[in-house]
Amino acid sequence: MRRTFRTVAAGAVCSAALAALTAVPAQAREPEHRAPHWELKETGTPDVRFRGLSAVSRGTAWVSGTQGTVLRTTDGGASWRNVSPPDTADLQFRDIEAFDARRAVVLAIGEGEASRVYRTDDGGETWTESFRNTDAKAFYDCLTFFDRRHGLAMSDPVDGKFRILSTGDGGRTWKVLPSEGMPAALDGEAGFAASGQCLVGSGPKDVWLATGGAARARVLHSADRGLTWTATDTPIPAGDPAKGVFALAFRDRAHGLAVGGDYRSDQASPQAGARTADGGRTWQPAATAPPAYRSGVAWLPRSRTAALAVGPTGTDLTTDGGRTWRTVDTGSYDTVDCTPDLGCWAAGEQGRVARLEN
Repeated sequence: MRRTFRTVAAGAVCSAALAALTAVPAQAREPEHRAPHWELKETGTPDVRFRGLSAVSRGTAWVSGTQGTVLRTTDGGASWRNVSPPDTADLQFRDIEAFDARRAVVLAIGEGEASRVYRTDDGGETWTESFRNTDAKAFYDCLTFFDRRHGLAMSDPVDGKFRILSTGDGGRTWKVLPSEGMPAALDGEAGFAASGQCLVGSGPKDVWLATGGAARARVLHSADRGLTWTATDTPIPAGDPAKGVFALAFRDRAHGLAVGGDYRSDQASPQAGARTADGGRTWQPAATAPPAYRSGVAWLPRSRTAALAVGPTGTDLTTDGGRTWRTVDTGSYDTVDCTPDLGCWAAGEQGRVARLEN
């Protein structure tokens, strides 16, 4: 978007422990029996803001951010290796998607040629630039992969419609998809490059796109890997370039969560959460929403009802599928990601990266 912003013994067990964390005063908790909590991992990059995060496992994670920075850990965050692509210090890597410890695709955002995609097959030893935007009207925000081969990236509207980029070879080559199946964008509508979660997929073909900036905050859905789309209004407030849906998470093709609000720190963000149980055809507001703007959201592993939402003012937990949220941490994070092997990671400003620990 054209703005400065532009685990758990099983998931359910982790959810219960986090819920207990909100119910028991800190002084009543014995240190040796701490509930799950974010544990910061020293990255050595205090001047970098990480909005891109791809958790591969409890041991391996990739983060990407300002100053063209990409870091990777393979030891649970005990150490980080700077694997940034060369000559990219002026780029902002707002999204990264990793397939394993060696293969990853990273997206740089910005107008015109600032929007680029790089891929590595050797853990960041070398990178190949696989896409550079040459349309001055395009601004790419997020990317997602259905599997190791098929993926999409999305741009803010070009000629009145969101633009979708597609790959069928793991990000080695890209092509712009036809726009005939994309509904018209609203006046002022765009995506938020805030956490790498404005475009998310579930399963082999379903993908959702989050919007804001217009009179209504919408979620667009495609069931055919981006060829045709339908748009649905959400209850998350919009009506301003700083407001809308910032992040989505789907645990299957039916059940999804949306979070957002107003990213300006001096503005309130009521109704900052919503949920769907029908693949995004309808959205219901959270009965108790996150108390402030949230830019990232992720389902907890092996749970059908628990998820975490993060933002600059804290982390919230839901244990009822997004109906109600409770703040469990006040640290600043922009994005969150969880893995099937019971690992959850978060990243944000001042080089902050953390893993959920028992």
